[in-house]
Amino acid sequence: MRRAGALFGAEAAGCGLGTAGVRKEGVLFGYVQIRKPELKIKDFEIYHGCYCGLCSILKEKYGFRGQMTLTYDMTFLVLLLSSVYDIPFRQEKARCIVHPGKKHLRLTNEATEYAAHLNMILAWYHFKDDREDEHSGKAWIGMKLYRRRKQKASDACPGKEQEIVRSLAGLSVLEAAEEQDLYKLADCFGSLMAEIFLYRKDAFSDYFRTVGFHLGRFIYLMDAYDDLEKDMKKGCFNPLCGYRDREDFEHVIYKILLDEMAEAAQAFEKLPCLEYKDILGNILYAGVWNRYDGIQQKKRENETVHREE
Repeated sequence: MRRAGALFGAEAAGCGLGTAGVRKEGVLFGYVQIRKPELKIKDFEIYHGCYCGLCSILKEKYGFRGQMTLTYDMTFLVLLLSSVYDIPFRQEKARCIVHPGKKHLRLTNEATEYAAHLNMILAWYHFKDDREDEHSGKAWIGMKLYRRRKQKASDACPGKEQEIVRSLAGLSVLEAAEEQDLYKLADCFGSLMAEIFLYRKDAFSDYFRTVGFHLGRFIYLMDAYDDLEKDMKKGCFNPLCGYRDREDFEHVIYKILLDEMAEAAQAFEKLPCLEYKDILGNILYAGVWNRYDGIQQKKRENETVHREE
């Protein structure tokens, strides 16, 4: 499954925060993150505290290997759930292996634990996907190492694993058939994210699902755009290959991505975010575009070099 790693890849063990979604040796850094220069210092401290809190809960529940599944994307979910449902954070100052010299703020609550469980489920299916697609020995080892952790996480979130499996199975079938309909493909990952964002069944459920659905479609398509050149060189499936030769390709892709985030933002604005709205808005309106902006900057630099030659 070519695009399955769009969310499953871990940033790293520990709480080092970057600012752009990039691939490095097959590991995908999350697209759903802050745009740090536009974030107030106090808001960055809260975001960093949530990120460090998620890292600490992963270690507490699943050990060091649990920390390896840490994602920026789930930090957004923790903040969103905490804001809408007014879930208080437990606060502490602590050192970690990444920051041994100074204590940092850690913020944890029930939403943090929920996100940690989902990380484990998604991580295991990431290994499974790599094993089936690439016959990776490392992925086989990962499946063995994480199997019990995945089951523990699944038991903590009844029904979530089944919905994730259903979405991934549908995506796998479409990608194997090299489906060219972008929206059919993106819908599968959107459905997966919609289920992840459904924390409680209440008056806000539809809004949460809509935010997750369109954010998931954005992630899937952004990942395809990010990997397009590499996939074309390797002869790997990418749903954007058929669009690459269009004169208006860049405009079309930007419009599609923009529409997805507009739908996600519209649903987000209907949620009663009690706190952290500035952070959440920073992520939805700016941070998710970090990687796209980086790609455009690189293209402009390459064009400048070619003109100078």
